[in-house]
Amino acid sequence: MASLYATIVLVLLFIFLSFSNHGEAAPTYTSHYCDNATSFTPNSTYQANIKALLSSLSSHTNSTKNGFYNTTAGRDPDLVYGTFLCRGDVSADLCRKCVEIACNDIAQRCVTEKLGVIWYDECTVRYSDQNIFSIIREVPGMDISSSKIIQGDKDGFNQLLSSLMKSLMNRVAYDDQSGKKFATGEANFTGSRTLYSLVQCTPDLNDALCFRCLQSAIASIPMCCDGKQGGRVLLPSCSIRYDMSLFYRLNGTASVVLPSPSSPNSTKQGAGKRKTSSSIIIAIVAPVVTSLVLLVLGLVVLRKKARKKYNAVPEENVVEDIDGLESLQFDLSTLEAAVNNFSSDNKIGEGGFGEVYKGKLRNAQEIAVKRLSKRSNQGTKEFKNELALLTKLQHRNLVRLLGFCLDGDEKLLVYEYVPNKSLDHFLFDPERQGDLDWSRRFKIIQGISRGLLYLHEDSPLRIIHRDLKASNILLDEDMNARISDFGLARIFGVDQNQTNTRRIVGTYGYMAPEYAMQGQFSMKSDVFSFGVLILEIISGKKNSSFHDSEGAEDLTSYSWKLWRDGTPLEMLDPKLRTNYSRNEVARCIHVGLLCVQEDPTKRPMMTTVVLMLDSCSVSLPQPQSPASFLCRGNESIPQGGKGLEELSNNEVSITELEPR
Repeated sequence: MASLYATIVLVLLFIFLSFSNHGEAAPTYTSHYCDNATSFTPNSTYQANIKALLSSLSSHTNSTKNGFYNTTAGRDPDLVYGTFLCRGDVSADLCRKCVEIACNDIAQRCVTEKLGVIWYDECTVRYSDQNIFSIIREVPGMDISSSKIIQGDKDGFNQLLSSLMKSLMNRVAYDDQSGKKFATGEANFTGSRTLYSLVQCTPDLNDALCFRCLQSAIASIPMCCDGKQGGRVLLPSCSIRYDMSLFYRLNGTASVVLPSPSSPNSTKQGAGKRKTSSSIIIAIVAPVVTSLVLLVLGLVVLRKKARKKYNAVPEENVVEDIDGLESLQFDLSTLEAAVNNFSSDNKIGEGGFGEVYKGKLRNAQEIAVKRLSKRSNQGTKEFKNELALLTKLQHRNLVRLLGFCLDGDEKLLVYEYVPNKSLDHFLFDPERQGDLDWSRRFKIIQGISRGLLYLHEDSPLRIIHRDLKASNILLDEDMNARISDFGLARIFGVDQNQTNTRRIVGTYGYMAPEYAMQGQFSMKSDVFSFGVLILEIISGKKNSSFHDSEGAEDLTSYSWKLWRDGTPLEMLDPKLRTNYSRNEVARCIHVGLLCVQEDPTKRPMMTTVVLMLDSCSVSLPQPQSPASFLCRGNESIPQGGKGLEELSNNEVSITELEPR
């Protein structure tokens, strides 16, 4: 009997240990990225340094308390930077196993690339030839969504998810006590369904950088995971995840629990008291409603008078909520010192709204300062209200507005500095076109499409750019596209260009015909400009300065001619023809021609454009004839000119102020 008992105990113990070990011994691969734009020679010093780095990462998993470690290997010019980050809820043993597997895995997947990152459910490992310590990196990014659709109140679910994510973001960025910059949370969606979420930053980021990274990740959810029960956004410096089933370990990590949107008990109690309290409610509500109606009528009258007196910015542009804006304000002396008192040596650009200067703050952060024209007739309050809106735009494919300065006549906008200048510097320069291989160009096309989709559909506002062109696409250190000048048209008023109001703004060659000829502008006008950009990126030629011996007056006409002849790939930049993806190029040309169709109703929305670019399984309709242009030359519309006065009478809408 004793031996039987002992046998049973041993069997049960074996089963327990088997399940326990199984749970700890299986890190789950998620995704990876190898930057094929930067490569090293096999058996080189750099490759030896990568091997030494990965070995060092694997051997230091037991020497860290917060699941994070960074180190380097080698010396310049073959210096390699590397980090690992384990998810905040995994055990030390599972962290060690995950890092070991990930280090071996990334060495097999990224064979000759100088930059690589690999994501497992339990850990992330990355290396680079550039410094990645204490620096935010939002690219490359991976978006993954569940195949299951939300059942029930989708809007309610989105609001609940947004609240939970924001709560976790604030906790990790500004209220982290563990040093892990990691938190989980849950919220009751319905009586039987719970929403679980997780956010994490690399612990070497300061609070502000962590907050910014998580903002960017959360802003990507509507693009990748709208209506889905689960999703995750993986960035090098942070990650987020949510699901309707529990996916993290409940082992005492920092957790947030949001209350249920509606409590069944309170509903029952309310039902029992409804009849007895109705008369009291009516007695209270009636005079309050009456007072509110009178107050609203009074405000309407006052606002109409104010509009007559101050007509610089339309009424729909005024926003009252500017709380916290002061924290984004720079002193004029600080910015003057940063840009060497607006020295011509610091000037890096000039546009219709002002000059741009490169600067460096005292903490060594590089910035770009846009000095808005002093001839603007916009007042201080309107300027601040516009900024309160623009600072809410957060996306990895937009140039980030860091702050502003408002001092007397000076109105300055402070942006993050993007080192590789604008797309046109590479695209139309024969000596630099070779720096943009096809993989980079395709990534730029995808980046612009996602940034534009965010402006049109997914941001707290609805922004129509109005001047999307190659010179307004900036390229960061990793050659990722960042749309710039996406809000300046708004800052100067709905139909205002510099000090001349009621002028149509934009650039010939990129401008949709219905806007140039009739003043009618919409999201489809931006889609047209994006289509022109696609064709320019593929061909390496400017649209409206294109010359062809066969009679095509611009690049879109030439592309359409080749499409009808069945030879669209002939438009491909000759510098790309030795190494490109035939299917990707053909699909991009197809999408570009769909975007530049003359009939705006035939052009796809950006939601569809992004889907068509990201998925080869989506069937594309046949394009129709593209629009033709009014004139030649790639120049901005002048402030005067025949016909522009008539065109200015058409009101255009750039932004919807209602939050999404």
